[in-house]
Amino acid sequence: MIGVDIGTTSTKAVLFEKDGTITAQANEGYPLHQPSPSIAEQDPEQISFAVIHTISEVMKSSGIAPEDVMFVSFSSAMHSIIAVDHAGIPLTACITWADNRSAKCAKRLKTELGGHELYLRTGTPIHPMSPITKLMWLREEQPELFSRTYKFISMKEYIFAKLFGEYVIDHSIASSTGLLNLEQLDWDREALELAGITPDRLSTLVPTTHIMKGLQGGLAEELALLPSTPFVIGASDGVLSNLGVGAIKPGVVAATIGTSGAIRTVVDRPLVDPKGRIFCYALTEKLWVIGGPVNNGGMLFRWVRDEFAASEVETAKRLGIDPYEVLTRIAEQVPPGSNGLLFHPYLNGERAPLWNPDARGSFFGLSMNHHKEHMIRSVLEGIIFNMYTVLLAMEEIIGRPSQILATGGFARSSLWRQMMADIFDQETIVPESFESSCLGAVVLGLYATGETASLDIVFEMIGSTHKHTPMDEHAAIYKKLLPIYISVFRSLESQYEAIAEFQREQAGE
Repeated sequence: MIGVDIGTTSTKAVLFEKDGTITAQANEGYPLHQPSPSIAEQDPEQISFAVIHTISEVMKSSGIAPEDVMFVSFSSAMHSIIAVDHAGIPLTACITWADNRSAKCAKRLKTELGGHELYLRTGTPIHPMSPITKLMWLREEQPELFSRTYKFISMKEYIFAKLFGEYVIDHSIASSTGLLNLEQLDWDREALELAGITPDRLSTLVPTTHIMKGLQGGLAEELALLPSTPFVIGASDGVLSNLGVGAIKPGVVAATIGTSGAIRTVVDRPLVDPKGRIFCYALTEKLWVIGGPVNNGGMLFRWVRDEFAASEVETAKRLGIDPYEVLTRIAEQVPPGSNGLLFHPYLNGERAPLWNPDARGSFFGLSMNHHKEHMIRSVLEGIIFNMYTVLLAMEEIIGRPSQILATGGFARSSLWRQMMADIFDQETIVPESFESSCLGAVVLGLYATGETASLDIVFEMIGSTHKHTPMDEHAAIYKKLLPIYISVFRSLESQYEAIAEFQREQAGE
């Protein structure tokens, strides 16, 4: 079984045995173009190449025969938009979830055009991440391009059109567009009117278990697969990450930090927040995932590496170890709370809990007694603090979680895992498999192909886990700092728009 995860910074393909054992894997990175604070785009062709290359690499390195592949199943990042013409040629770059150029449209939708009522029907919070606001922006700013666009599609739809020559969109990706009515599982009429489009300019809606066969042209040979190999359309990376760590029971919450991050839990019906703070996206027709996404996750650790740690990176090269391991060792020398240095991680604007694209990052409490190592640790702590504020909002709806499951790249770090347990003040469990979205994709693939009658099969495939129990002394420190952390970002909210506008002016936007 091959699970493919089309992510923000790379595509991964992982070959699993039926018991969950990983036989082979491949990863292909690609840049996220951010020439200004508001723009975050990617080249669709680079991502298309990455998908084909990683699948073919997995097949090559594993040495298995094409007929031994049961299926290929997909996970994908959400909220992307590509305008294509009748020939399927992109008229725009892939405009990603991190692109904030539709911020003014989002603000108008929220304050003047009935955005909250739209949220209650679609489950997608009103924010520039949402494709509906991107469509509004394209219609206003590039009307000629907008009028000659044949289809507005996501990255996964672009890939499937390349593979099979059809435009299809699964309910999971569709439910993150702000255009899908959750109760009807159909395009929302009022949402389409706001976006200025008709249903024929979107792809055909299909369940997450939808199967396609008959690869186009010479793609089967290029992928080293049979033309008849089933391709399961799958779902979004967020909901499949929950499935991949086994967070599918009531009260079980998954906390993920990859490039970005999220807190999520599974419910048995569409559920929205009267205050509009959480999303609701489809997993299957009977299971839904609610939660809050954050813009600023592991990308900030990369920012620390690139901007603060040139000497440490050089040291890591000489020692032949990962630079992040060196940075983690440095952070471990600093006591919890970083001696009162707080970091608000809003370098890329923020979704949950602020839902403010103009939010900006800050160090607070900085003194002459602080050094680079304090700043490194405070960045890691700030990311977890922010995740915890999202969980606090969710607890108003679902109550205190019965279990926290942690996943994503951060889970490789024992320091970061313990930090989450201490800040959340709750036992944190980390499944052995770090490729949770790919594993979730193949579990959904097993369900789609009739190989299993229940998604619970995931519990037989996860493997052993790490457990971290909160340290009382550390938890007490973080409890003192949390109210200060929250108070600071609330007091700065009135200034975020002003500084963001200044930055846009300086960037010539």
